[in-house]
Amino acid sequence: MWLSSIYLKTLRGFRVPILGWGLGLGVLMAVVLAALPTVLGTPEARAAVVALGPSFAWFSEPIKIDTPGGYATWKYGLTLLVVAIWPILAESAMLRGEEDRGSMDVLLSLPRNRTRVALEKIAAMWTALLIMGLLIGLLTFAGGAKVSSDISLSAAILFGLNLALIAAVFGAVAVLVSQFTQERRTAAGVTAGLLMVSVVVDMVHRVVPNTQWLSQLSPVYYFNLSKPLISGYSANGGAMLALLAISALSSGAGLWLFARRDIGGVVAGPRFFRSGRGGSRPPRAVVQGAWSLRSVYARGLAIVAVPAAWWTLAIAGFAGWMIVVDKQTEANLRTVLQGSSLLRNFVNLGGGDVATNAAILGALFIFMPVMLMAFAVTQANRWSADEDDGRLEVLLSTPQSRLRVLLGRFAALSTATVFISVITLVVTVVVSSATGLPLDAGNVAAATLSMIPLGLLVAAIGYLLSGWLRAAVETGLLSFVLVIWFFISFIGPSLNWPDAALRLSAFYYYGTPLLHGLPVLDTLVVVAAGAIALALASLRFVRKDIGV
Repeated sequence: MWLSSIYLKTLRGFRVPILGWGLGLGVLMAVVLAALPTVLGTPEARAAVVALGPSFAWFSEPIKIDTPGGYATWKYGLTLLVVAIWPILAESAMLRGEEDRGSMDVLLSLPRNRTRVALEKIAAMWTALLIMGLLIGLLTFAGGAKVSSDISLSAAILFGLNLALIAAVFGAVAVLVSQFTQERRTAAGVTAGLLMVSVVVDMVHRVVPNTQWLSQLSPVYYFNLSKPLISGYSANGGAMLALLAISALSSGAGLWLFARRDIGGVVAGPRFFRSGRGGSRPPRAVVQGAWSLRSVYARGLAIVAVPAAWWTLAIAGFAGWMIVVDKQTEANLRTVLQGSSLLRNFVNLGGGDVATNAAILGALFIFMPVMLMAFAVTQANRWSADEDDGRLEVLLSTPQSRLRVLLGRFAALSTATVFISVITLVVTVVVSSATGLPLDAGNVAAATLSMIPLGLLVAAIGYLLSGWLRAAVETGLLSFVLVIWFFISFIGPSLNWPDAALRLSAFYYYGTPLLHGLPVLDTLVVVAAGAIALALASLRFVRKDIGV
């Protein structure tokens, strides 16, 4: 039955992500809601949360945050946008990926036109997202039912549907962008960048007065208008229709372009979209005297250069934006804390301007290693995809040992990771000086440079998983592990989870370097774990059959 149509076959291929992301995020929401009484268990704690809410309004609008639904929406709602990672990866590869592999030629040899093929694939993705949203909604209701009768089944399902719609928006954008790119990875990278830009643009009106018109350009703005988990509020029908319209228009535009271009070709667009294979450079110009062909390491640098440049712009730019947000948050928070010993004890920022700024920025900086690790996921996917697409077979036909090939590529990725971290350090220092935000220079260096072992750990795990899994499965699994790590570190401390549970997340070992400096022992643990993963990946790659 599952192979009787393109729609069913595509939907069958999504069964693992549906269950993984749907059940995973649903269970996380259920655990968060069920455990919130430990955070809001006393009138003093609820009063402290309500008082602090406006100081962190840049993150999310604080509405009834002394209730389970309001607190969960305020603190965790925006972080659930990680659900968009999977459709971005899946839909950027849905058409372009099959063209890369040549399977689209086989598929179109059947008595089905292009429009029908693409439409059935897109319909399967929408169905998968709806099922995923339903699972999240049902599990959210189960968790909320234990602590609040205000969260109804319909409200929880609308919450899941809203998540499905914002995920569908960025998935549809990935389909559209992939019509202009030579490679699926470029489309995924550009769309992920648009997701980060959309998050920042949505924040702008909560940081800079009279800029709501700018935030309305972001799909995330319309996602945040619906707050069905909050008693007295509901889903915003107009906002949800806007998300549906954006998704439909983007998918429709991608479908229209796909039906009118050559298979394997691209629609004329910005030049950087067309980087990679299939460019217009003359063949002889590629091989004669090209620096990138002098070694595996140099070739790896050439491969990673463009995505590293874009990720550097995104990560360093986000760090600068966090400095601006920190400056405003510190001023607001100091006003709130003045004269209230209860709130000072609740927040426990420490003394002095430097300590206070570092404590606030440290809470924001948890997103920085997440972004660097996401970059590592994309590059681990590229290594795995090169094997899937047969590129490693060509490389290994030259007098290069397998170990040298793997270590050369990993060394290139390591160089890019260090480059991103160093530029982020420079931007952080420059922006903090320009805004007059006092920070300890040594701790800033520790915070930015200690991201490097985390990024390399994820890359090493990705290289290890590629020894057994195909690129799509390996990337999905690695992305989900990254999400689980993030939620353990983001949610666990506020819910008083035991230290043993927090240690399951790699972010635990990052610590709070902006406040306490470099955690030497924890950093060594991450380095050792990455070295072990890389050693196992090397052993597997040396002994395995390529392409199997």
